[in-house]
Amino acid sequence: MRILLVEDERSLSNAICAILGQNGYVTEPVYDGLSAVDYAQGASYDLIILDVLLPKIDGFEVLHILRSSGLDTPILMLTAKSTVADKVKGLNKGADDYMTKPFHPDELLARVGVLTRRKGSVVLNELSYGDIRLDLASAQLICGEQTVQLSKKEFEVLKVFLYNQKMIISVDMLINKVWGAESEATDNNVEVYISFIRKKLKYLHSGVLIKKIQGLGYRLGGQV
Repeated sequence: MRILLVEDERSLSNAICAILGQNGYVTEPVYDGLSAVDYAQGASYDLIILDVLLPKIDGFEVLHILRSSGLDTPILMLTAKSTVADKVKGLNKGADDYMTKPFHPDELLARVGVLTRRKGSVVLNELSYGDIRLDLASAQLICGEQTVQLSKKEFEVLKVFLYNQKMIISVDMLINKVWGAESEATDNNVEVYISFIRKKLKYLHSGVLIKKIQGLGYRLGGQV
């Protein structure tokens, strides 16, 4: 299960990621409203956990944008306010559930469990594209009968492409998802790891390519 967590308090975000990770969920954290919209519209998630008070645009505006665009991913709103008016506002704008901070980890897990079961509880063990498969447990890349081990960064970079197979992936998106928004990673770091992955695809005699789209980023191509 993939969860997008939108929470600007870093300590709380880290705590929620840890709780969810210990219970088998893969969580991607972002820290402002505009990033929330970009991530939610650019990839597939089983649940969005969305704080109300966010930088740039607040959670209510994020909720409005996502629902207006037709996104039907379940959304759990978080707020420090417990007034009925705020809860009603969020539910009327399309939230599926509402939780007031502070909360107990068991309450969080219960609400997440209910919302993700509504959408289905299929847990992916691997991702595939064309003639390749990526084992999510072992970080091994497979093509036919051949297998090659990926490093942690190679694994994280390739996961971004396989989760977003029809998209052009920008360098900024790769840096944010793999290295983190506050890292000092550059275009060169991205190019180096894409080069490593290309070499391993070639070693496997795969027909899959990672194509550079000048001025925009990269996308998967080749044998599909």
